[in-house]
Amino acid sequence: MDNFTPLSAAIGGTLIGVASALLMLTAGRIAGVSGIVDGLIGNAEGRGWRAAFVAGLVLAPVISGLFGFTLSVPRMPTSWVVVAGAGLLVGFGSRLGGGCTSGHGVCGIARLSPRSIAATLIFMGTAMLVVAIARHALRG
Repeated sequence: MDNFTPLSAAIGGTLIGVASALLMLTAGRIAGVSGIVDGLIGNAEGRGWRAAFVAGLVLAPVISGLFGFTLSVPRMPTSWVVVAGAGLLVGFGSRLGGGCTSGHGVCGIARLSPRSIAATLIFMGTAMLVVAIARHALRG
C-alpha cells in the first residue's frame, strides 16, 4: 500500500462523523449523499441545506488545496462510456438499496439500524468480490 495515511484518514473520518452528527442534531436529517442529491434535483423540501451540503462536498477539496493539502489525481478509465455506465449502476444500486454507503454505512450503523448494517455488509462484500475478480481473475 503506497498511500497508507492513517492520520489524515482518522481526521477525515472524524470530520465526516461530526458533519453527520451535526446534520442529524440540527436538521433531523441523515447525511446520505444519494438522498440529499435526489432531494436536490427532485421535488423535496429543504433545497437550501441540500445545495449547501453538495457545495461543501465539491468545495472542500478545492479549499484544502489552497492551504497546501494535495490530493492524488484519480486514475480514470479511458472510456467515458465506462464512467457513465458505472455512475448509472451506482445510482440504480443506491435507489434499489434505499440509500448509499454514506447513509447506511456512516449514519445507519451509528443508529444501529439492522437494515443499514445488512446493506453495508452487502456493499462491502460485493466491493471485495469485484476487486478480487478485477485484480486477480481478469488479469490472469
